[in-house]
Amino acid sequence: MICLDATVVNVAVPDIRASLGASLNEAVWVNSAYALCYAVPLILAGRLGDRYGPKRVFLTGLAGFTVASLACALAPSASVLIAARAVQGLAAALIAPQTMSMIVHMFPAGRRGRALGVWGAVGGAAMAAGPVIGGLLITWTGWRSIFLVNIPVGIFGWVAAMRLVPDWRPARGHCLDLWGIALSSVGLTALVFGVQSGEAYDWSTVAGPVTIPSILTFGALCLAVFVWWQHHNTREPLLPLRLFRNRNFSAASTAGGAMGAAMGGLFLPLMIYLQSGLGYSPLAAGAATVPMFALSSLCARLAGKRSDTASPRALAALGFALLIAGTAALAWLLHPGISLWALMPSLLAAGAGVGLVSAPLAGIATRTLEPSLAGAASGVFNTTRQLGGAFGSAATGVLLQAHLGNTPTAATQAALAFPVAMLLIGLACCTVVGPAAKA
Repeated sequence: MICLDATVVNVAVPDIRASLGASLNEAVWVNSAYALCYAVPLILAGRLGDRYGPKRVFLTGLAGFTVASLACALAPSASVLIAARAVQGLAAALIAPQTMSMIVHMFPAGRRGRALGVWGAVGGAAMAAGPVIGGLLITWTGWRSIFLVNIPVGIFGWVAAMRLVPDWRPARGHCLDLWGIALSSVGLTALVFGVQSGEAYDWSTVAGPVTIPSILTFGALCLAVFVWWQHHNTREPLLPLRLFRNRNFSAASTAGGAMGAAMGGLFLPLMIYLQSGLGYSPLAAGAATVPMFALSSLCARLAGKRSDTASPRALAALGFALLIAGTAALAWLLHPGISLWALMPSLLAAGAGVGLVSAPLAGIATRTLEPSLAGAASGVFNTTRQLGGAFGSAATGVLLQAHLGNTPTAATQAALAFPVAMLLIGLACCTVVGPAAKA
């Protein structure tokens, strides 16, 4: 549901604007509110799982997500819809780290790869299904049905988790780092808002003396103070910095951030080109990526299963190499008049790369960590990917704007150079993973 709702709304934007009389800015914030409220609390949500047990936090988030989906479906105005989407994002943030944390608790390191493969495959399948399911539901019953479909899934998932998932709880109580929560929340909110909204405000004035650069600077300062406080907090910091002493976790998190940036940067120019350059409808453009994500889902499951007996580092490196090749080929091939069939091999190579990276990278990040840090590690790992995605979308948007004075093809090729650079960083990170992640 989390992955589906991150993509399904894109197809519904025109209908939402027509139905609610929303402005373009309000329509953009239907997605941005979800992404912002999902990215910011992930570290805190992971830590809450460490304190109260991942199952209880997961159930709370799933209940909140289901209720918020109903509120989205019944929203009488754009402002109510944006508020409900924000609550939906907060609930999604409670869910996401717990899924990875529960896998860490339930499976030993030697059997964790297969479970993480299924975990990655579900995400890939949801990303593939989002635009198509959204288009079909909107065509048949209207945009409100894209949120109503979450309700039976949420109820079934809640009952199943309640009955079937073990209720792991910490052996000792954990205290909450209130200063850490405040500093990280404010810093991440400013940073994500600045990156997401920079293009909308032309990277200048937002209101009065407040500008996008000042918001980004303020966010960076808050995060710097947050890191200083985590280092000096003698009780129980929100983010245990000893996580980053683990070379596997540090490299996997950096690679995950690079992967998020590349994926966030890949689809903006690709969707624009398919619609503006090749004349595809939004639904057709979304459907064109379905084979890519379907292959990604299949490869994620196979890579997860294989990583229990083979080197996850080698699988992740192969995935990054395929992603680099596929994205670079897209940048080279995209010219007016090219058919989708000519682009399909590059899209499939990129899809296979995404699948081969996802599960092994998560396994590398958690393989040598102590279970008491599973929640914090899951929160950080997911946060780096979300921040990377926001940064990637913004960076490619800037590159597109800078080159639109030439031709759409030149702009798209320039924008796709950014994902290739990020993927090279991810590939480099895979080379520094320690011996414990090799087998």
